Amino acid sequence: MAKSGNTSGRGQRDLRTRVKTARGRKLSSTRWLERQLNDPYVKRAQTDGFRGRAAYKILELDDKYRFLVPGARVVDLGCAPGGWCQVAVKRVNALGEKSGKAVGTILGVDLQEVEPIAGCELHQLDFLEDGADDKVKDWLGGQADVVMSDMAASASGHKQTDHLRIIALCEAAAEFAFDVLAEGGTFVAKVLAGGTEGDLQKTLKRRFAKVANVKPPASRSDSSEKFVVATGFHG
Repeated sequence: MAKSGNTSGRGQRDLRTRVKTARGRKLSSTRWLERQLNDPYVKRAQTDGFRGRAAYKILELDDKYRFLVPGARVVDLGCAPGGWCQVAVKRVNALGEKSGKAVGTILGVDLQEVEPIAGCELHQLDFLEDGADDKVKDWLGGQADVVMSDMAASASGHKQTDHLRIIALCEAAAEFAFDVLAEGGTFVAKVLAGGTEGDLQKTLKRRFAKVANVKPPASRSDSSEKFVVATGFHG
């Protein structure tokens, strides 16, 4: 059961929601729930109709690098639950709501089925399987302008293991992007800081004009996640 905090020493009410640890619930679960209840991005997502707080990460990245432009063809790898797709739909004008602007295409792929999103074409697909890149290009009717990924491997509880897993996933996503991106395209992906991302950086710098590492404001300060934004694909 949630309850409001006590009055602070300055005479102001502490509005942070605190959660009691229920019998049978792990302390870590209680802390996660408390963090969710007090996260301003979680509350904003509910108000704005996004499927998760992660939507603001791609919003903030695009505000800075401007890759989700009207008319762009976008592939979202591991798109569930769909927050990044929701953002992309509006920004690339996939529904044709911006008069006089080019109409973009959003293609979301994931291992699991994703609830429909207006203006987005969703497919249940393992992007690692043979021929996945050809399927995506067929669905798009050509090459992509943007490949983006907010994927993360299942957490093991061991920091270095989780780092290695997500770097391997990001490297696989990058290889996929090399196959489907048009010249001048953009690759955006989540990574975890941990010391072994150097090879990925070297590979991206050979294939793109610019490579940046960014931690958007929506990324929690206590998280080691950051995002690589590679622009100007050489083809």
